[in-house]
Formats: sequence, structure tokens, C-alpha cells
Amino acid sequence: MSELQVHIYSKGDKLPTLTCHNFFHSEELFHVCENTPRMRPYMVVIQDEDKPVCHLLAILRYRSSLFPPYLYMHCRMYGEGDFEPTSDETGKNTDELFAIMLQAITRKLQRWVLYIEVSNLSTKMFAYRHFRENRYFPVHWMRIYNSLHSRPPQERITEKMKQRIERSRKKGVITKEVETEEEFKSFMRLMRRHNWFKPKRYIPDNQFFRLLMNGQNTRLFITQVHQKTIGCCACNYSEGNAYMWYSAFRRKSYMRLHPDLLTVWHAISHAYEYKYNHIFFMDVGLPFSRNPFREFLLSFGGKPVSSYRWFRCNIRWINGLLSMIYKD
Repeated sequence: MSELQVHIYSKGDKLPTLTCHNFFHSEELFHVCENTPRMRPYMVVIQDEDKPVCHLLAILRYRSSLFPPYLYMHCRMYGEGDFEPTSDETGKNTDELFAIMLQAITRKLQRWVLYIEVSNLSTKMFAYRHFRENRYFPVHWMRIYNSLHSRPPQERITEKMKQRIERSRKKGVITKEVETEEEFKSFMRLMRRHNWFKPKRYIPDNQFFRLLMNGQNTRLFITQVHQKTIGCCACNYSEGNAYMWYSAFRRKSYMRLHPDLLTVWHAISHAYEYKYNHIFFMDVGLPFSRNPFREFLLSFGGKPVSSYRWFRCNIRWINGLLSMIYKD
């Protein structure tokens, strides 16, 4: 068996030909990030005799704000990567291949980013030992998803929710896919306004959403009443599943119209109509014991799954302190 080679690419024209199954580690997302201001993608590729075995996309984000004041870079990875069916022939299992990619990207970026975050792993204990060996610490997080293949979504919600949806529609509330430039601008205005006072939430440049919208695997939805946008979300589709990635609502201004309910319901119904197996909610808020948004998502008949989100702060003493606090 030949020795495996590890390469890290940051330029799209240098990427080898990859077979991409997972959108969050695809060439499409790589090129979207490459052409978005304040973002830079890194694709880690393991090759066996110049034949790609697996790859992992890490996204570097430049963050800054005047209020509260901060300026730093961080790295985000969604899931453990994309593996070829022939990856078993290397003699290493998925955990070991991921460990090689994780170590490579950690060494590459540890001097440049404040912290690295890995989320949305397939199982809670995936690569636990390898994360620890690379000085990552786990934070308990909650994942929520809805099954769409066993029962229709209408059978999973209460009669009270059905009545709210019907009343809102009678008042002129509609949810539709973003199609025009004006609708896109309205989508972005709400997305930024909603997340203005949420420093944890990173909202990429408008170009990011524009490129996603023009691709094959993303849909942007807006909820409107009399031409006013009161809700929006961005959904991605990969490997037979739907993922609600970003969302924003004017819940307080239009409380009686339930923009959050109509927007999320449309995302679920759309995924069911196009026969996706599940819809995953990518961000359900910080891991507090009581989280209103998380409870709201569970009201659609979703299933909560305990998971870990792994972090590594590259200021050593801070990482050591956090590792002690979140020791598990």
C-alpha cells in the first residue's frame, strides 16, 4: 500500500478533480467562499497515488465590528468531510482519515485564527480521541431534525399551529422563493437587521447568498405580507436531506402574523414536497438549558439529538482554561 499524501488547497484553480457528495465539503461551496469578501476556503485532500480518498472543507472567516468592538479570524467546519467509497482500501477507517485532515488544517491555521469550530458531526462520539489529541474541547450542543419519510409534516403539528397558519394566510401572508433582485435585497436587509445584536451569529457578505442562490443546491425563501418582508431563511440540499442554514424573522413587529411559524413551515413543506428524507436545523441557538427558539423548532414534531460541538482556541492558556471548564 502506498503512503497517503495530504494537500491543502486555497485556490480553486489548483483543486484536483473531486467527487463531491456532501454540499458542505463541495467544490461548489469552496468557490462560493473563494469569491465572497472576508471569507477564504481551505480544502484538505488526502490522496492515494494521486487519487483523492477524502476531503474536508474548512472556511476561514474575517470578523470585525465597531459595536461591540472586535477584530479577529476564525475557522468553521461542518461535519467530518466527504469520503470516497474506496477510502476503506487505504487500511484506515473514517475516524483515522478525519484525524489526519484535522491535524493538517489545525497546524495550517493555528497561528492565524482565534479559534476553530467543528459542528454537525454524524455521531456524538465521532473521532472523540482524535479531537482530544489535537487539544479541542467539546461543548454539549443540541441538534434538531424532522423526519419527512415516515409521516407527512401535517400530522406532526398541533391543530392550534394549523389554525395559526391558516389565519395568517387569510391575512395575506405568503412565503415564496427569492426570484428578483428586489426580493434578494429585502432578504438581506432582514437577515442583517435580525442578527445585528447577535455577535455569535456570523452573517456572510451579500455575495455569499447571491452565489448560493444562483447555484443548484440552495433556495432562499422570504415571507411577505403586502410586499413587506417579515421572515426569511436559506436552505441547502445535500445527500437526500434538507438543511435550514440561516433564518430571520420579525416576530415582535408582526407577532399576530407568526412570520417565524410560516417561514419554517414552508421550509419543511418544501423539503417534504421534493421528497427529502429529513430537514436539519443547522443553528438552534446557544446551548442554554432553556432556549425559546429551540422549543419553537421542536413544536414542529422534530427530534432533539444530543451532540458535541468542538472548539480549539489558539491562545494556549485560554484553551487550557476552557478545556478544564468543559471537561467531559
